[in-house]
Amino acid sequence: MQTTAQHKLKRQSRLDPGGRYWIWYVLPALIMYCLFMAYPMLDSVRLSLYEGTTGARTFVGFSNYVRLFTDPEVSARFWGAFKNTWVFFAYHMMVQNVLGMLFAVILTNRTMVGRQFYQSVIFIPCTIAVMVTGYLFKLVLNPQFAGPTLRSMGLGALVRPWLGQEQTALHVISLVSVWQWVGIPTMMFVAGLQGISEDLLEAADIAGANSWQTFWYIKYPLLLPVVGMIAILTFVSNFNAFDIIYAMATPDGAPNYSTDLIGSLFYRYGVAGKHPIGIPEPGVGASISTAVFFMLLLGVVPTLRATQGKE
Repeated sequence: MQTTAQHKLKRQSRLDPGGRYWIWYVLPALIMYCLFMAYPMLDSVRLSLYEGTTGARTFVGFSNYVRLFTDPEVSARFWGAFKNTWVFFAYHMMVQNVLGMLFAVILTNRTMVGRQFYQSVIFIPCTIAVMVTGYLFKLVLNPQFAGPTLRSMGLGALVRPWLGQEQTALHVISLVSVWQWVGIPTMMFVAGLQGISEDLLEAADIAGANSWQTFWYIKYPLLLPVVGMIAILTFVSNFNAFDIIYAMATPDGAPNYSTDLIGSLFYRYGVAGKHPIGIPEPGVGASISTAVFFMLLLGVVPTLRATQGKE
C-alpha cells in the first residue's frame, strides 16, 4: 500500500513531469531584478559612452572614461572620493563589524540576563532614517548646541567644530554611520553563532578548552561564510553611501572635499550638476558608476572565494 508521501510525490510528478515547477516561484523575483537592477545597470554602461543631457546626447565612445582618469579637475575629485570611500569602508570593517561580532558573542552567552532587551537596544538605530540620524548628530556636534553642556561637565576640550575641520569631518561621519548600522552585523553574527551545533561546544568544554580557544578554533571558522557575506554587504553599501554625507556634510563633500565619497561625486556630476555651472553630466556620472561597479566586482569575487565553503 502506498504511503501518503509516495502518493503526493506521484501526484507532483504528474503535475510537473520535468521537475521545473520551481521556475514559477523564481520568475517574479527574476523579472523584478532584471527590470529594476540589471537593466538600469546595463543602461548605465551604455550611457557612459554618450555626452549631453536627455534628448541631446552624442556618442563619444570612451571619452568620458579618459576624462575621468586624465582630466586634472575630474580625476582629482574621483581619486579623492575613492580614497575617502576606502577610509569610510575601513571604519565599518574594523569598528562596526568587529563590535558586531563582540556583541554577538556576548548576546549568545547562555548565562546572560536580558538578552532580548540588549538586542533591541543595539538594533533600534538601524530602524531610524539615515537623514534623521544625520541631522540629529549634526545638531549634537554643533559647538553652539552642545558647548555649554560639555563645558559645565569639564569637557570643554571636546567643544570643537568636528564637522567643519578637514582632519576630523570624515572620521566623525564614519563613526556616526558605524553607530547606526552596527546592529546589522550583530544580528547576522548572532544567527550564525546560534546555528553552531551544541555538540561541538560541549566537546570543546569536555576537552578543557577555554572561552577564547572555543571561539577561535570552533566558532570563528564556522562563522567564515557569515564573515564573508557581511564583508561583501559592507563593501557594496559603503561604496554606494550618499545619504549620511548629504545629511551631515553637503553633496560637495565639505569641508574642501574631505568628506566626498564616490556616491556624492556621482550625485554631483550625474544628477545635480557640479558648481558653478550646475548642469548635470550623465555621461561622466555613468562612467563613475561603471568604474565603481568593476571595482566592486574585483573586491566581491575574491572575498566570496576566500570565505565560502570553508566550514
